[in-house]
Amino acid sequence: MYPEIDKDKCTECLTCVEVCPYEVFVNDKGKAVVKNKEECIECGECIRNCDFNAIRLIE
Repeated sequence: MYPEIDKDKCTECLTCVEVCPYEVFVNDKGKAVVKNKEECIECGECIRNCDFNAIRLIE
């Protein structure tokens, strides 16, 4: 499984970039982007820290 960002809910706060221990997310010109999905260990830090429920794990 890997994270997916719902662009309609995302406010570009970049919290997911900051909290991910494996740098799955990157800051791409002020926008959070899933770049290294194969590195995701499904720890859930991105989901727990997203105040806008903009991240989910998909298969």
